[in-house]
Amino acid sequence: MTGEQRPLRSFGRIRSRSIKPRQAGLMGTLLPRIALDLAAGQIDIDALGAGREIWLEIGFGGGEHMAAQAAAHPQALLLGAEPFLNGAASALRHIDDAGLENVRLHVGDARDLAAALPDASLSRVFILFPDPWPKARHNKRRLVQDETIGEWARMLKPGGRLRFATDWEDYGVWTLERFARSPAFRWLGERAEDWRAPPADHVRTRYEAKGLGDIAPVFLDFERI
Repeated sequence: MTGEQRPLRSFGRIRSRSIKPRQAGLMGTLLPRIALDLAAGQIDIDALGAGREIWLEIGFGGGEHMAAQAAAHPQALLLGAEPFLNGAASALRHIDDAGLENVRLHVGDARDLAAALPDASLSRVFILFPDPWPKARHNKRRLVQDETIGEWARMLKPGGRLRFATDWEDYGVWTLERFARSPAFRWLGERAEDWRAPPADHVRTRYEAKGLGDIAPVFLDFERI
């Protein structure tokens, strides 16, 4: 194979069980209306946002957090990226149930969406409970890497916020180490309660409720300098 090699993806399978009939229907009706068009290259953020703040959730899972944030913050446009088809189908149900008009989706790799976003176009980024890839030989597949932190810094406006949450101790340490060596971010945690207690605007996800990690969830908030 010739040409530049694509980095390892940070997610595994893209589908598991069969998609429920109603959700499958929304994949054919609602999704085309709110899907982000990346074919033209860079997204026209002014036309997309119409003056609103743009927030991004990377790996929105079942979509409950994204939908709740969109409902609570109508002044913001929520962008979501998720490669898992069952998760996207679930998110469409939440969006439809709440009648949300301020959500746009990319069902696919978040890196493709990131590449289409202009510099300093985002006000907030959420990365909640990404795949921990806990085995050392798989750590290179983790979403949080020096390169991805640099890309998030590019997309965020000065003063913009990024929230990372995990219930795996090693991934929390890993993330703090990599953000600490980025000159573009500062960690907002000052005392243990800042990362041990869910933030006031946090919405609990289905994955979080399963408690599959080795610690209670930690929430790391960073600010773009």
